[in-house]
Amino acid sequence: MTRLDDERFMSMALDLAKRGQYTVHPNPAVGCVVVKDDEIVGQGWHERAGGPHAEVQALADAGERAQGATLYVTLEPCNHTGRTPPCTDAVIRSRVSRVVVACEDPNPLVRRRGLNSLHEAGIEVATGICGEDAIELNRGFFKRMSTGMPYVILKVATSLDGRIAMPDGESKWISGEESRLDSHRLRALSSAVLTGIGTIQKDDPALTVRHLETIRQPDRVILDSRLSISAKARVFDDSAQAYLFTATNIEGRKQLDGISNLEIISCQGEGGQVGLTSMLKECAKRQMNTILVEAGPRLTGNFLRQRLVDELVVYLAPDLLGSDALAMFHLPGITRLTDKIPMHITHSECLGPDLKIVLARTNSKIC
Repeated sequence: MTRLDDERFMSMALDLAKRGQYTVHPNPAVGCVVVKDDEIVGQGWHERAGGPHAEVQALADAGERAQGATLYVTLEPCNHTGRTPPCTDAVIRSRVSRVVVACEDPNPLVRRRGLNSLHEAGIEVATGICGEDAIELNRGFFKRMSTGMPYVILKVATSLDGRIAMPDGESKWISGEESRLDSHRLRALSSAVLTGIGTIQKDDPALTVRHLETIRQPDRVILDSRLSISAKARVFDDSAQAYLFTATNIEGRKQLDGISNLEIISCQGEGGQVGLTSMLKECAKRQMNTILVEAGPRLTGNFLRQRLVDELVVYLAPDLLGSDALAMFHLPGITRLTDKIPMHITHSECLGPDLKIVLARTNSKIC
């Protein structure tokens, strides 16, 4: 096989992996193909947490044809027993002659153990084929495993002059139907959706995925420094787990007793507010890979000012709302160009009448 052949088949494995990205949380999305005599004889992907991994699916599909074949997999095969047996055992039993891996497992407790097991079994191993694409596909998982922090996406719908609501708070709808559908796709891809108490009290959002078929709803993360949220808030329905972060004594939670899918966590930061960095670390401990922030200008401004946003998604509507409308972010203190928060555009596309712009924070590191 040439490197071009390896890249071609690994690209196919990556396409398979994408089929599981809405369903495998908190696991990474993984795809696998088994190739013999330049023909795919088996394929599979990890469909959901607790289910068979991609390698096992592909080898079962290949059957006896796997002997002497090359196996392409987008993430290092696991070598430990979790909810499923080690994938390396299945790979070794199949008697494939070569394994091509896009990237190593980012978990420092298991990294390279799978590769070493395959080497010791006499299987030829190649790594790094389409590695950047594989990491990008599971960027939240890689960041959480490498840094102990989730990947943070901040989403905002805004007018051409950078306004998100009228002076009286009216904001439905600034963006068009296509943009709103795309934002629900972002929710479906996220481990959790995060908002603040201001948005809860103003809009009472459910923060659920709608308009798309999904087998899971993202967790809800609410920041409420003074623990003033109502037990009747829609985020406390039984469709998903809710995490309430506060800066006050959690003993004052009596009004929230009886909500079964709620965990309250105290994370005290400066000025009596929830500490954002410590909050994100707590989210990572709860296996949240990617968090989508949908909040008001003060909270989103704090995320940006503290350099906690990895990606900014802007849905830009071709309208002007005027100087009295609410600005996109609250970012006081930026008085010089040297104080700016640098970002760069990674993608843009038209969604109906709107322009979607995806930006990455300069110097943001996944792993």
